[in-house]
Amino acid sequence: MEQFEIERKYLIRRPDEAYLRGNAAFSEIAQTYLLAKPGETERVRKRTDAHGTVYTHTVKQRLTAVRRIEREEEISAEEYEALLKRADPSAHTIEKQRWVLVYEGQHFELDIFPFWERQAYLELEISHEAQEIRFPPEITVLREVTEDTRYTNASLARAIPAEDPEGELT
Repeated sequence: MEQFEIERKYLIRRPDEAYLRGNAAFSEIAQTYLLAKPGETERVRKRTDAHGTVYTHTVKQRLTAVRRIEREEEISAEEYEALLKRADPSAHTIEKQRWVLVYEGQHFELDIFPFWERQAYLELEISHEAQEIRFPPEITVLREVTEDTRYTNASLARAIPAEDPEGELT
């Protein structure tokens, strides 16, 4: 299904896991980028949570730093395995823990990667680009990275920025 995606992205200080366990839904994700047409990003994802495993195939076309066209469909395990044969050889599979947190009606997706100990990544899909965002008090935002292409998952799969407690690249 094709739809517009408007989201903001933040580098945050890694929150306390006890807070996440008590306030967020957990899943494990393996995300692999595929060779794609120019101007598009294509990936497959395996997402496992308490209810089982779901496989998806997604194609994104960037319109602005905040707005994209996204086509995503659920696929079978067999289709997932077949698409993995088109994996981009310059990118590693990204493995992450995803915590979905709802705060004041906002749906945050918080990703914890094994390659960062002190920081994490937070995304929020919004209804319009000027929407006000209210963060849970337990979340410390280091900086917004919506327009910083080094922090897209596709870029992280190719080159992981060094971790810094203040959120600056080293």
